[in-house]
Amino acid sequence: MTSHAVSAAAAGTWTLGDLTVNRIGFGAMRLTGSAAFHQGTPSDRGRAIATLRRAVELGVNHIDTAAFYFSRLRSANELINSALAPYADDLVIATKVGPARDADGEWSTSARPDRLRGQVEENLRQLGRDHLDLVNLRLMGQDSASEHFGALAELRDAGLVRHLGISAARPEHLAEAREIAPVVCVQNRYGLDARGGDEMLRTCAAHGIAFVPFFSIAGEGREAGTVRAEHDHVRTVARAHGVSPAQVRLAWILQQGAHVLAIPGTGNPDHLVDNVAAGALRLTAEELALLDAIGESAS
Repeated sequence: MTSHAVSAAAAGTWTLGDLTVNRIGFGAMRLTGSAAFHQGTPSDRGRAIATLRRAVELGVNHIDTAAFYFSRLRSANELINSALAPYADDLVIATKVGPARDADGEWSTSARPDRLRGQVEENLRQLGRDHLDLVNLRLMGQDSASEHFGALAELRDAGLVRHLGISAARPEHLAEAREIAPVVCVQNRYGLDARGGDEMLRTCAAHGIAFVPFFSIAGEGREAGTVRAEHDHVRTVARAHGVSPAQVRLAWILQQGAHVLAIPGTGNPDHLVDNVAAGALRLTAEELALLDAIGESAS
């Protein structure tokens, strides 16, 4: 498999409301540095911008970001604006609101509903947009999503936001949100060895809602990236196809349903090409069963 020749279109498409995207996209969090947020070495600005432009060249038209993706010297939104504005008509930029960080990078509790407009406007300023294509409400452990999601629905009605989604959500949160306004996607942690999202995966499929896993490659490493030795089953499948373990993990994600969108993140152009190539990798039923066993043993 020659990953340099593969376009994101090879993964197929899905429609977020009225916006069609290739099923393999790009997550912008890792553009800000070598580790999460204020820790680690600041990213090389030129390489981050080159990675974003290369992603679009490869057919990526779904980029996931947030105003709280910033480190000491880098802001993901600012990098996206510098690299890609003026934006292509088919480029969908999804962002998140809810979590709050101060200028020193310290986290506070979830923003109050009346503060969400300010967070939306912050994303608009940083991205240089007059509206946001998609805003996900990132839940921070609250029992109910209604008040926060209702505040975002008002911003949608006002024209600041085109489509809405939820993140780190349970099925009951999705049911609440759908009573208020259309939900086009759910962003939850999910991967080969993080299978707690199976119920939400199925719920989204039943309602025609995109399921957008995060940390699909990093697993337990989360924001810090991959920190564990790769599982033998993943290595076996990777060797059989002559691809990287990361590609196997992404291909497995994409084969969980036509409604599943992948948003792997990287600040490395070579890793980007490798990730996008996963959209063309098709695993056999036997390989899927072998990989499924990882999640069963982890649960």
